[in-house]
Amino acid sequence: MKGIEIKKAVLLFVFTALIGTVLSAQTRNEVVEAYNEGAKLAPTDVPGAIAAFEKVISLSDKVGETAADLKQKAVQILPGLYMKQASAKISEKKPGPEVVQAAKASAAAAEKYGTDAQKDNAQKLLVQAYNQLATSYFTQKDYEKATATFDSVLAINPDYLTAIYNKALIYRTQNNQEKYGETIDLYLSKLGPNDAERGKQASQAALEFYRAAGSQANQKENLDEALRLLSKAEKYGQDKDLNYYFADVYNKQKNYDKALEYAKKGLDMETGAADAKAKFFYQMAVAQAAKGQTAEACESFKNAMYGPFAEASKAQRTNLKCQ
Repeated sequence: MKGIEIKKAVLLFVFTALIGTVLSAQTRNEVVEAYNEGAKLAPTDVPGAIAAFEKVISLSDKVGETAADLKQKAVQILPGLYMKQASAKISEKKPGPEVVQAAKASAAAAEKYGTDAQKDNAQKLLVQAYNQLATSYFTQKDYEKATATFDSVLAINPDYLTAIYNKALIYRTQNNQEKYGETIDLYLSKLGPNDAERGKQASQAALEFYRAAGSQANQKENLDEALRLLSKAEKYGQDKDLNYYFADVYNKQKNYDKALEYAKKGLDMETGAADAKAKFFYQMAVAQAAKGQTAEACESFKNAMYGPFAEASKAQRTNLKCQ
């Protein structure tokens, strides 16, 4: 009896082992089928190929060692497919949220399966995707979302100049003087030696922004604020109109030496005809007259007798008894 029982046990073990081998083969075949499907779809259907190779990994984990080679191959292929998918959506200018979602998936796949180079490339794609989305928000004048999305770009790459500059443009559009200055200064600080033209353009834009703000404050007779803003503009460069506004404000504050200094600087920069130079001569004349420099003031008022300064200059010459 014992011999019969032992024989039955051996037969049962062999039968079970055979069943396990057959099941293992069948399961590996499923992995092979999924792998072949992914390889077939990869050239024309990237999302389909991604799904197939993800299935390879999922099935391989269940099968175990016998499918490890196929899993390894799928792992090597997937990061590139995810990047290809994200790149296509960026190139095709798909809706921003869709592009960001694809780029995030690419970054996640690279982080999980990819090499350092693939991780780096995936991060660059994510930056592009966020930047594209932020730009679309900016175009729609949704400045809050645009700013937040540009911040997402800079969280990944703090040196991404386009995002910094675009944030500055948002603050400029919103007339947020403090934030605009902080952001444009950050942008200028990160420019390299080969970025001279970009720096020149950004500095000129900042000069014009603060010069205009200073002019508006001057018109409202808010002279201290006008000087603060004009001084901010001067940090980014010089131009003739900036010097004119300085001269006008300083004359109003009775700081005639400064008024004369800036009026002369503006006049030196003005290359136009006599009528274009008139406004600088007028500010010079006002300062000269106040300083008791009558002869010089008479000559300057004479040179200022053009356009909107003609009547005032004529009246001033009469008061000064100019010849």
